[in-house]
Amino acid sequence: MGEIMSGTLVLVRHGQSEWNLKNLFTGWRDVDLSELGHQEAREAGAKLERRGLKFDIAFTSVLQRAQKTSDHILAAVGQTGLTTVRNLALNERDYGDLSGLNKDDARKKWGEEQVHVWRRSYDVPPPGGESLRDTGARVWPYYIHDIQPHVLSGGTVLVSAHGNSLRALIMALDGLSGEEIVKLELGTGVPIVYRLNADSTVASREILE
Repeated sequence: MGEIMSGTLVLVRHGQSEWNLKNLFTGWRDVDLSELGHQEAREAGAKLERRGLKFDIAFTSVLQRAQKTSDHILAAVGQTGLTTVRNLALNERDYGDLSGLNKDDARKKWGEEQVHVWRRSYDVPPPGGESLRDTGARVWPYYIHDIQPHVLSGGTVLVSAHGNSLRALIMALDGLSGEEIVKLELGTGVPIVYRLNADSTVASREILE
């Protein structure tokens, strides 16, 4: 017998931010979307609207770039005013002392190799910041206790968050290793639609490019 299907989980990395555009480490700094970012978020909503998806609840971080992306998506699917839960567990990885620095300037200060290790290793945090493993340590429990129950009860759930908080979540959903997950590139404003089985395993995964 096949698995019993449960609900749908839609993950979206926020649209391009003003600091993505300027090549700055952002982390927990609360910067806005760029003009392109607003457009990417609206396009994400249009893709989901064309699929006929309607949400039961939305989750996002406490940072405005993720919240505004969620707002654009919900407007596009005709669900402005949907219950939306904001929690810092879904915040971007904290880049600590790198936050606000231009990535090229950081390479000049600490060296190309060291900055690469901070950006692309699984468990080495930058000074004063979080590693991807640290980020997962707050994302996973929040997902299991607060988000997953809505999906397993048959709901359709939107999560609008950040590159690294979503990487941590995808690592658990897809059973990826630390080495595999740091190589995963997530496009801004690109929805990933998961359908879960009743036992919380992944039935299907589709990227809406």
